Amino acid sequence: MSIETLKKAGFATLASLGMLAVTAGAAFAADAPKDPLNSGDTAWMITSSALVLMMTIPGLGLFYAGMVRKKNVLATLAQSFGATCIITVLWMIIGYSIAFTNNPDAATNNWIGGFAYLFLAPMTLSKVSALAPTIPESVYMFFQMTFAIITPALIAGALADRMKFSAFMWFMALWLLLVYCPIAHWVWGGGWLGAMGALDYAGGTVVHLNAGTAALVTCLVLGKRIGLGTENMSPHNLVLSVIGASLLWVGWFGFNAGSAVTAGYNAGMAAAATQIATAAAALSWMVSEWIVAKKPSVLAMISGAVAGLVAITPASGFVDPVGALIIGLAAGVVCYISSVWVKKAIGYDDSLDAWGVHGVGGALGAMMTGMFAKNAINSSSKGWLTDGNAGQMLIQFYDVAAVFVYCGIVTFIILKAIDLVIGLRVSPEIEVEGLDINLHGETVHD
Repeated sequence: MSIETLKKAGFATLASLGMLAVTAGAAFAADAPKDPLNSGDTAWMITSSALVLMMTIPGLGLFYAGMVRKKNVLATLAQSFGATCIITVLWMIIGYSIAFTNNPDAATNNWIGGFAYLFLAPMTLSKVSALAPTIPESVYMFFQMTFAIITPALIAGALADRMKFSAFMWFMALWLLLVYCPIAHWVWGGGWLGAMGALDYAGGTVVHLNAGTAALVTCLVLGKRIGLGTENMSPHNLVLSVIGASLLWVGWFGFNAGSAVTAGYNAGMAAAATQIATAAAALSWMVSEWIVAKKPSVLAMISGAVAGLVAITPASGFVDPVGALIIGLAAGVVCYISSVWVKKAIGYDDSLDAWGVHGVGGALGAMMTGMFAKNAINSSSKGWLTDGNAGQMLIQFYDVAAVFVYCGIVTFIILKAIDLVIGLRVSPEIEVEGLDINLHGETVHD
């Protein structure tokens, strides 16, 4: 055999071996499990989680603190900070498990999740939730934790100036577990309202109507502040409230656009809808007050902005820009009437208008979601005025009614139980002198 023949044979053998290696490599690659993690989605959701956390501390804390009297500023800030701490721990221990995991019993799962995730035990480094398949479950848990934090904290707007801090902390803990977690499961965690087809993109009923209803019940149970109607209870520092409202506005993009759970088309449209509705509501509330009171106050502008943020929350991922504009304009007017005129006519003391803005705005937004949800924007939705699906309005009503009734009843029971054991309200002497010095031993100096 010649040298040339041997060379040719050798090259052929090498080529064959190479082809075998490529084939084997391809087969191995085909058999290897694909990592579902999307780095873009993960980065966006960590950012969104931080933005939503910023909404509570410092956003909500400053927003509320600027609207109370100077003697209660620190106590108001302490409520937002204290709620953040206790809810974080409870969410890790049991809250996430009962809100966002499946209950082994299918019938029970309609109402509450399971207990397999106590202390987040199954949450390994690479664990992924079926509810958010492109990000680590640790990130999804953190994102939902920030929602669980701000929802009970919103209630503080109705109980300002008169609730014991110890009672407040117990209330936050019990309300999270007995009210927020079940309702979050009903709508988002695989429960009956979600299965029915209720549309709540980022928390119109789960967060805002829920917190607003609890706020209304709380202010009715506590009773009016001493001196209401006879003493000056004007906001002591609206600069703080403007800063807080601005932080809420910016953080809300994490709230609404983050609820897409991806860095994609839906997040972009939700962000655009949020901005449009917020600006529209701020203008419509401002103009309403301008017409009635002859001056456009700063408080009107920031209250209107928050009302717009609330109302667009359930609709943000389902509506187009025109729908967002209409929702925002309606929210400003309706929440202004509720917070200023209806409250005055009925006489309840919702100190910082938690019901008038969050309760009424959340219900309004939920119903208008049924009107303006558009299948061309989100394939999982069909609205009444956009797609001819009138039945969606009935589903939205069931969502609103169920949350209002359940939250109202259970909140009342929780408050009465706490009042029976440790008492809800500070003494008249403490209320008159101020919560800062009496509850926390500190004061704010000029």
